[in-house]
Amino acid sequence: MKKTILSLLCAMMALASNAQGFTKPVADRPPFGEGKFYVATALSGMDVNFNSTEKWKLDLQAKVGYLFADNWMVTGQAAYNWRKTASNAFQAGAGLRYYIEQNGLYLGMGANYVHKWHDFDDFMPTIQLGYSFFLNRTVTIEPELYYNQSLKDHSDYSGFGLRIGFGIYFE
Repeated sequence: MKKTILSLLCAMMALASNAQGFTKPVADRPPFGEGKFYVATALSGMDVNFNSTEKWKLDLQAKVGYLFADNWMVTGQAAYNWRKTASNAFQAGAGLRYYIEQNGLYLGMGANYVHKWHDFDDFMPTIQLGYSFFLNRTVTIEPELYYNQSLKDHSDYSGFGLRIGFGIYFE
């Protein structure tokens, strides 16, 4: 598991170093301007998610997006959820993100289909509050608070969590 995470982070850093060639040197272009593409990876869980059935977990997420208007992004995601005491799961979903005042703070919402092997399938609406901190013109670190609402069993599978990710913005 450590090798997979390390390999994914190395691949993101290599992609980030090449991202400079894809950007146009436009000084007055807003950081979340229309027409940009977005690629990200994130880790969550790490014993920070609060619900009644999962004691320790680790989630790895990949996300892509497109800014269809200034400050508005449509996203797609895939995630693998590893559980120590429960079934592992795969997620796929879509969402919408709004950046507030070009300062990096964003609000997001979406819906995820969750397939837990040998257990059940679930549909989970989600909301997020996060911040895109730019390391350079294209690469960001993105801490995010989220809430997932389970439609199958609210008391056992809904929960809050903290996610940390790396994002790259292309023009």
